Amino acid sequence: MNPALDTLMRHFSGSDALAVPSRTLFLGAEPHPDLAAWTDLTGWQPIKHRAEAWDRAGLRRIDELPEGRWPVVLVLPGKSRDEILASFALARDRLEPGGHLVAALSNATGAGRFEKTLAKATGAVRSLQKNKCRAFAATEGGDWDEALFAEWRALTEPRTIPGTDYTTRAGLFSSEHIDPGSQMLVDHLPDHLGGRVADLGAGWGFLSAEALQRAPRIRSIDLFEADARALDRAKENLRGDPRAAFHWHDVVHGLPGTYDHILMNPPFHTGQATRIDLGKAFIQAAAGSLRRGGTLHLVANRQLPYEAALEAAGLTFRRVAENKTYKLIFAEKRG
Repeated sequence: MNPALDTLMRHFSGSDALAVPSRTLFLGAEPHPDLAAWTDLTGWQPIKHRAEAWDRAGLRRIDELPEGRWPVVLVLPGKSRDEILASFALARDRLEPGGHLVAALSNATGAGRFEKTLAKATGAVRSLQKNKCRAFAATEGGDWDEALFAEWRALTEPRTIPGTDYTTRAGLFSSEHIDPGSQMLVDHLPDHLGGRVADLGAGWGFLSAEALQRAPRIRSIDLFEADARALDRAKENLRGDPRAAFHWHDVVHGLPGTYDHILMNPPFHTGQATRIDLGKAFIQAAAGSLRRGGTLHLVANRQLPYEAALEAAGLTFRRVAENKTYKLIFAEKRG
């Protein structure tokens, strides 16, 4: 269980607890055993595997951020500064007068700093610490600093990558600039690629958009992305190209089709084994969906041991380019 979630739920137990509300909105929803007893609970979760966990718990989920107001809004934000502040604004806009905004973050994400930041806008907050996390609650009393919330609300809007026509939003991978690794892949992408193509972990659509421009023989491209917010940006960035199809999908579960070529810049965090395992799962999914003679075009940080995963997947590969940070690998399915 997410330790921040468990810490958040402690605001609703004990002698000094907040009352369990009659209606609740949960932004960044994740299931907790105690939530099974809550009535009229609505969850919004843009990350596919977390949304699936919420669904398996039998809880009500919505795909789009809702209109309306609730007496309690729970928030499990992301990790980036702008995303966290934007989530406070999203919660505030959906809170009834006199309602409670309750958020939780890990200490590693800067929970103490963001608690103080929220307190600047709301006045006093009720705070508790557990599991190396902080959970803090603010009660709307008609005196919150709406100018500060307006600044945070602006962070929810799409933003343009400087020097391009591409738009992103807070919290997405490479939301301020073109990722250098993705640019490296695009710079070496063969212009003769054609047929059916897939982009795994497509993000806001950079690889797909550039591939369609540089390789006009591509007949179709399927974008697979686990973050619904990124997929929404990808739809805008590909500007209605009829060759593109968009899938809110967790690649680790495999792919539904067969492809001539697959592109990917797998998600990872340097030195964290879980991210390395995720990249390996992407490679396995790609190998399982390439037709015989199909190719995989992969960019990754140099130190990540993906070559062994490529070999284990039965792919023949070569390192096409590298610099001090990234390596570009092209692989082929021969068997």
